[in-house]
Amino acid sequence: MKLTFAPAIVSLSLVAGFRFIVPQHAPASRQPIAVGAGSNHQDQQRPLAMPQPPPPAGPAVPVRPDDGSGATSPPPESGAIFLSDVMGRDRTINVFAGFTRDFAPITNRFDDATQNSTVLAPLNSAIEALPRKPWEDPQDYHTLGADVYEGSDGQERAQQNLQRFVEAHIVPVSPWPEKLKASAMAGAGELWWEWRDGKRVLQPGNIEVISVASTVANGQIWIIKGVRNYAS
Repeated sequence: MKLTFAPAIVSLSLVAGFRFIVPQHAPASRQPIAVGAGSNHQDQQRPLAMPQPPPPAGPAVPVRPDDGSGATSPPPESGAIFLSDVMGRDRTINVFAGFTRDFAPITNRFDDATQNSTVLAPLNSAIEALPRKPWEDPQDYHTLGADVYEGSDGQERAQQNLQRFVEAHIVPVSPWPEKLKASAMAGAGELWWEWRDGKRVLQPGNIEVISVASTVANGQIWIIKGVRNYAS
């Protein structure tokens, strides 16, 4: 009987031993997994590092200072406003503003930051009230007759007279202090202005300045009630 049941006892003891061995080795077999899981959890909880802002962008090629050798100088500031930008804003002087656009020397001046001007812009009504057109000169009629402005030569003559009319209303000074005598770009004699009864008045001629319509980087636009003497 003992021999018969001995294998059974041994088998049970092996089974029991196997059951004890499994719990002993199971934690060891799970330990790497537990460590790995813990590492992932720590990575998830670690604060994210914010990226550093890039350094300010500079020019791709260093720019040399202007040495006067004729190299291209930096462009003017993008915020600068010139006479050319505001000449046509006020509708009460758009006739005169239209005249200025016909002549490249004038438009170039109005767009030039190095040339300041005070523009004496007559009202539309003042130009319309003239006894003759701004391009008409009595001396031309006297010398060349009634057809003086006919044909290509006549048109060129009229353009020259109109340019003289416009330039007679441009003073190459700005700011223009009171009583400072100056010469316009065209026309004979000097002119100045003075305060009279709280108003700006151009002399000679007692022409009232209604307002200073615009002040920009290269000058001012004054709206005037009358027209300067523009005869040659």
